[in-house]
Amino acid sequence: MVSLQLCGCADDSVKVFNNQQKAKTLWVTVGLLAVFFVAEWSVGLWSQSLSLQADAGHILSDIAALAISLIASFLAQKPAKKKATFGHQRIEVLAALLNGLGLLAIATFVTWEAIQRWQHPATILGLPMLGIAVLGLIVNLLNITLLHPHIHNDLNLRGALLHVIADTASSVGVIIAALAVHLWDWWWADVAISLVVATFTGLSALPLVQESLKIFLEYAPDAINPVEVEISLKSFPGVVQVEKLHIWTISLNKVMLCANLTVESATIQERDRLLNKLEAHIRKTFNIAEITLQLTSCRNPSVLPIHPLFKQDLAFMLSANKMNLPLEHS
Repeated sequence: MVSLQLCGCADDSVKVFNNQQKAKTLWVTVGLLAVFFVAEWSVGLWSQSLSLQADAGHILSDIAALAISLIASFLAQKPAKKKATFGHQRIEVLAALLNGLGLLAIATFVTWEAIQRWQHPATILGLPMLGIAVLGLIVNLLNITLLHPHIHNDLNLRGALLHVIADTASSVGVIIAALAVHLWDWWWADVAISLVVATFTGLSALPLVQESLKIFLEYAPDAINPVEVEISLKSFPGVVQVEKLHIWTISLNKVMLCANLTVESATIQERDRLLNKLEAHIRKTFNIAEITLQLTSCRNPSVLPIHPLFKQDLAFMLSANKMNLPLEHS
């Protein structure tokens, strides 16, 4: 077996700096959301606004999700050791999945509460509702500015950003509802905006949940077709057969490949040259850096004939003759 372990990651010092920046960004975002949650929940109860209360619940879920993200980011930095041979990078994917499921749960809860409020309307104070909604919009726009530069190749931060974007849309909806309630006493606008926000929240969570599940189910990335990889490997002179080809994702930016190849190579030097060509081709064409290949030479049994003395039937005959010698002598 010939194994290749090539790492396309950045320098360790750069990764440490990026992780520290990510953790700092998440802490600032959590702090802003925590302060705003207290204000929005209090005003939502005072003003009897369902959309404010729903958005406050969404904010609370965001705080929990970002806290999970911070824990996941810390654990993901731990090196691979003992039984964790791949490290802890999938903890970030798990946190992203929990974020998506949390969004779906919030969307369901808000929809249920909106139906109940439609059947039993309540008196709503539009002016306090408008003031806290504008403040929420400012806080969410600030959080988007903080998170957006760091979401590249980070499924976990992408999930956090989706939460904040959903909050921003919710704040805009609450502002519209607050204006309608304050100016025209349209209480139903509060319920209608809550339903719109719930729908947007649920739809924004579906891609995150889907992508996270694909990683946990060890699907090949969408950009890589395993059939094309197999055809590409077979196109190399000397490659006879490709078996047990597996392509899966460890984390969003870490893809692995392993395969058994039957090749026509008489010497170790020829196999090494072929292996180098295959590795370079896979890395360049499919952008896969983590590769494990097993090369098996295809040999014709007639090329190396076995001496008759090593055949089992001849050995048996010789042993039988020896046993019969005393009988013939007598």
